[in-house]
Amino acid sequence: MNVISLADHKPIGSFFSDCRAENVVHLPVAPRIVGRTRFSPPPPASNQYITVPEAIEILHKAMATPEHEITMAAISGPGDPLVTPELTLALISKIKELYPRLKVGIKTYGIGSDKMATALAKAGLHYVEIQVDAMRSELLERLYAWIRPGHKTLKISDAAPLLITEQRHGVAALKFHEIKVCIQTTLFPGYNIDRVSKIAREMGELGADAIALIPHVTAAESDIHLESPTAEEMEDATRQARKYLPVVTPLFSPETTQSTCTGVQAPIQNIYPKPTQERPNVAVVSSTGMEVDLHLGHAGKFLIYGPREDGLPCLLESRNAPAPGKGKERWLEVAEILKDCFVLLVASAGDTPRTLLAEAGLKILTTDDAIEGIVDVLYGGGKKGKCKKK
Repeated sequence: MNVISLADHKPIGSFFSDCRAENVVHLPVAPRIVGRTRFSPPPPASNQYITVPEAIEILHKAMATPEHEITMAAISGPGDPLVTPELTLALISKIKELYPRLKVGIKTYGIGSDKMATALAKAGLHYVEIQVDAMRSELLERLYAWIRPGHKTLKISDAAPLLITEQRHGVAALKFHEIKVCIQTTLFPGYNIDRVSKIAREMGELGADAIALIPHVTAAESDIHLESPTAEEMEDATRQARKYLPVVTPLFSPETTQSTCTGVQAPIQNIYPKPTQERPNVAVVSSTGMEVDLHLGHAGKFLIYGPREDGLPCLLESRNAPAPGKGKERWLEVAEILKDCFVLLVASAGDTPRTLLAEAGLKILTTDDAIEGIVDVLYGGGKKGKCKKK
């Protein structure tokens, strides 16, 4: 597909001249998913996202890496950053406090962007990539299985026009505050691939700076299979869109973030926590002792893994978990019980324990893997061999 670099278009080139994928650090902090197309796999029981302290740690490490000059911090998720506005605004402000010259971007469906535009601009947001797959509600109703503007999933016939209205108002509001806006459109053959020019025209009239076109790819776990667009279809869509907006390579895409609405962001696999002298052990919640299969809130005990004398990681002991019903105090007790652990492996966990335990120095990783395998990875990826029961 013939696309142009963001740097090649004069109106936006001064901003994007050095914002290429390799110069962007992705911070997947947003937990709540806004929507799912009919062709996407079902969301997992738990989504892998990180807390604000963990995001700042990723950023510090990225900024200290000499291989790439980081020019943008990109806030994304498995979810949508604008669904949790306090978290997103706090992270933007913290990034700008620590690195004033660093640009900050977000990927969103745009719900709430109109009301939040002023606060986002004041916090220091530079760039927004908005997912816009259709400008007519009847088409969105065919494309999407569900849309959840807030805590409640609406009927698709009610949610689709709401999403379109929010996107239209949001683009105009963001541009009023001189925030760069790129429209990202996923192309679905037989649905919206012949509507690209309409999307580009309407978004361009509202002030959008560019559009990025992403070919749909059906995941293996999807219930409904839809063929990807051909190269010829992508070329034609690009020609149609270019009549109204520059067609650019997105900064947020499955390739750059390792994420769709149900995916896991690339940075997570690069920042597995490591044991330290003060915190040499791993805590696990499990009902079987074989797999990580419990929600943190349901844990009655913690399995403690750590290195034995020969260095191999093994099950050392189990510790009782505090009883539920204590609110925040419960998680402070967990932090004390696991003060010698550098990570806690769970099947899922709520926002409150994630935040409180991270602040206490204990990271939570969500997984459904076998305990032995993930523990082995955390201690060096199999280099020391497998632990065998004595």
